[in-house]
Amino acid sequence: MKLYALLDYETILKKKWTIEKFISTCKALHVEIIQYRDKLGDKERKKENLQKIKSLCEIKILINDDIDLVAFCDGLHVGQVDLEKISTNKEKAIKVIRDKIGRKTLGISTHNKEEILEANELDIDYIGLGAYRSTRTKSDASVLKESLSDLASLSFKPVGAIGGVKICDEISNVTYAVVGSDIYEH
Repeated sequence: MKLYALLDYETILKKKWTIEKFISTCKALHVEIIQYRDKLGDKERKKENLQKIKSLCEIKILINDDIDLVAFCDGLHVGQVDLEKISTNKEKAIKVIRDKIGRKTLGISTHNKEEILEANELDIDYIGLGAYRSTRTKSDASVLKESLSDLASLSFKPVGAIGGVKICDEISNVTYAVVGSDIYEH
């Protein structure tokens, strides 16, 4: 599996890391995608951090949920709730996003068979599927464990396993190990 790292700004601060240290670790681990998530920061902080990340590496950078900042990175990852804020019709929601971001990378979160089958029909580049294990950051997520591999096999798109994934995990039918907290152990 390829590595996809979650750079959660609040976690970086809590762990007393820097963006530079996080990026250096990602380079050493040969991470292919970094998703920047900052739920508490204002647009200016997010923009500055995205620009810093881009200046430090050649790794593909995606922003979590904030479509207005796609100009400063390589794409967008959107959760189900954020898709529904745009439109309850997912095809319409994706069209609105595509009109704004063009052909930049677009991924969406999925959690079950229904959402995967819907995603198969959407103009997206990959799905995040999870949670694989329980996590501290998403306490409301249902845990899929071994069923994640079977669900991933239903996707026509590349799949990133999300939620409690560790760098050493090997999960069938999954392209990306989407790693958050485990990055700080390396």
